[in-house]
Amino acid sequence: MSQQPSPFAARTSIEQVEEGAELAPKFDADGLIPVVTTDAQSGELLMHGYMNAEALRRTIETGEAHYWSRSRQTLWHKGATSGLVQTVKEMRIDDDQDAVWLRVDVTGGASCHVGYRSCFYRSVPLGEMAGDQAPPLRFEETEKVFDPRAVYGDAPNPTKL
Repeated sequence: MSQQPSPFAARTSIEQVEEGAELAPKFDADGLIPVVTTDAQSGELLMHGYMNAEALRRTIETGEAHYWSRSRQTLWHKGATSGLVQTVKEMRIDDDQDAVWLRVDVTGGASCHVGYRSCFYRSVPLGEMAGDQAPPLRFEETEKVFDPRAVYGDAPNPTKL
């Protein structure tokens, strides 16, 4: 079976990567690049994930977010099961092309598989260490946007512990 050529430029120089117009992403040893995803209107941080080359290509091609699931080891079209599709309004890459930022509109208003709007629904209290123990997390979001069991069934949490 022949391999499809990469749609991305080879990384040839610092100048090309940092100042050029070619998309030459740097994937890590596992073939992944980190992605932060924010709401296009409010700027709220919704999630952090990873893309492999195929997920990055499909996101560019379709205008909808695709990720690589490290826990399931599979390509994942965000919202394919839940209907909570992330429509990409803007995609940026950082200066050395080793991180992606997506600005998205979310159909249904949630991005977290746990049911909250954002995957960052808890805060870590600062300055409150009790000896060697970290303080309990604080829930910043208390209302779920959807019921994960109704959407995904009783399947186990897809996140590895």
